Amino acid sequence: MHHLLRAVGLMGCLAFAPPARAADWPQFRGPGGSGRAATADKLPAEIGPDTNVVWKTALPPGHSSPIVVGKQIYLTAVRGEQLLTMALDRLTGKLLWEVEAPHDKLEAIHRIGSYAQPTPAADAQRIVSFFGSSGLYCYDAAGKLLWKRPMGPFNNDFGAGSSPILVDDRVILCQDHDTDSFLEAFDKRTGETLWRTDRSEFPRNYCTPVIWEVGGKKQIVVAATLRVVGYDFDTGAELWTVRGIARTVCMTPVVGEDGLLYVAGWSAGGDAGERITVEPFKKAAAQFDADGDGVLEEAELPDNAIKERFSQVDRDKSGTITQGEYEYFRGLFDQSRNVVVAIKPGGRGDVTESHLLWENFKHVPFCASPLYANGLVFTVKDGGIFSCLDAKSGELLKFGRLGATKNYYSSPVAGDGKIYAINEAGQLSIVSAAKDWRVLSTADFGEDAHATPALAGGKIYLRTAGHLYCFGLTQP
Repeated sequence: MHHLLRAVGLMGCLAFAPPARAADWPQFRGPGGSGRAATADKLPAEIGPDTNVVWKTALPPGHSSPIVVGKQIYLTAVRGEQLLTMALDRLTGKLLWEVEAPHDKLEAIHRIGSYAQPTPAADAQRIVSFFGSSGLYCYDAAGKLLWKRPMGPFNNDFGAGSSPILVDDRVILCQDHDTDSFLEAFDKRTGETLWRTDRSEFPRNYCTPVIWEVGGKKQIVVAATLRVVGYDFDTGAELWTVRGIARTVCMTPVVGEDGLLYVAGWSAGGDAGERITVEPFKKAAAQFDADGDGVLEEAELPDNAIKERFSQVDRDKSGTITQGEYEYFRGLFDQSRNVVVAIKPGGRGDVTESHLLWENFKHVPFCASPLYANGLVFTVKDGGIFSCLDAKSGELLKFGRLGATKNYYSSPVAGDGKIYAINEAGQLSIVSAAKDWRVLSTADFGEDAHATPALAGGKIYLRTAGHLYCFGLTQP
């Protein structure tokens, strides 16, 4: 069936959702992408598979994070080769409906990736889901398809990971792939394109856009290869840029309650003392271009940084690396800087010198986005290195290693003076949101975890590889 809607239970009664509330968590990393709970509800300092559980629901796998709007929870998942958008009852965790997004073929993904990586976004009337294998879909609260925009698969063997956001009357989507990257705004009512900005300068990145309100006007901020860019919300025109970040960005910036923008970016070879350098193309070709055709094939290359990233360097996927592709990537290695930065608002043009407030080069995270809370910036680096920076100066106030080591693909979130961070192995740490932070409790869920938790209305919604949990201090 071209469009499959399978209702469970009360689907027929759900034609209209209640208005979005402050207690909602409507997109990746919650309200405004902040990672912070919008209300001061009390949250538990200890949770686990059997601790403070309100309900637990088995789910098919997916890396997308849960969002919460009104009485429903939305997320995406994969069952076999089905790409699903799902709605659950917020009170009970009961599955209300699921809708399948059709596809001609599944996209290539990273070995630890998922076909359901982007997180949906929603308001009181609409839910927007995105699949790199299929495109952008908009449903009402009962799961009825309102519109769709077919896309994908994209030119990227790691798959699509950036999430759509829903702001005012439009859906904003950024997709940075090895070719044909773009930022696009769609009318949320019809799915029609309002504007589209070419980003072909940028290869694969995974930053979800954030909205930064400056001088009463919204800007769309995207961090990607070597620079952060602010775009005009109404037209998509580039307004400003700050240069000097990593060659690949897998995390999302955050706007602090102080009005500053905090951005982090890490990629291999961007740390001082661990730089990746490669010889110029002409020298490499003289040694390795065995057939003399002027391009480099994977089999011709020795084991080095270029061969390891062959599919990325070969941006047009011709099976060979041209001099232009090679030198472009060599330049990325030379310029990449792993760094956390704070940016002041109000600039136009290249504001690297004028609006960069501070930089910090220590313990920069890879995928886990930075978190602003209580005048502090918190980060968690792979290996469980947890850091606290002063938001005004960038000074490193405290760092240490959590008991939950391994990699962090989920981003930390904060509420009620606590920070919740879970690693890929499903090991959770709850940390006090203070400059002299301490670990309050830990838990092991026994399943992998890639999704970022949602904090809404005094509840914690946490997704593991096979389940969605709801935690709280009181039962419903």
